Amino acid sequence: MKFLTFLTILISIATLACGAQEVRSLKETIIRMDSIFFKAFNDCDTLKSKAMFTTDLEFYHDHGGLTRYEENNASIRHRCTQEYTVRRELVPGSMEVHPIKDFGAIQLGAHRFYYTPKGGKETLDGTFRFVHVWKNDNGEWKIARVISFDH
Repeated sequence: MKFLTFLTILISIATLACGAQEVRSLKETIIRMDSIFFKAFNDCDTLKSKAMFTTDLEFYHDHGGLTRYEENNASIRHRCTQEYTVRRELVPGSMEVHPIKDFGAIQLGAHRFYYTPKGGKETLDGTFRFVHVWKNDNGEWKIARVISFDH
């Protein structure tokens, strides 16, 4: 009986460890995808940015309202033609990642945006919070939903 109890505990611990490993792996994946997306965003690589959204994207912004895939891509393209640059920086330690069974992941965090006018000095615009819903389509990760708030 003691052996069965011990074995049950051991199996439970192993199962939890596997689950924890899967969550760590998922978080590493989302950190990598966040980095790829925001490098494209910061560099104004509009084709790469566009490719990282699902075509049914919904982007909810507390001040700007709802924008969808085409509107969002047009906004990014427009920003990249302005006389200033924008740089996004993830707030260290702010990111949380949670799996969504048979779909993907939820990413929560905070980020800072900096603006630099042409020939000017970079200034902090603010620190804001966000939620990204990532869809995993056979290993291809894309952002399906964005909630940007606390502006």
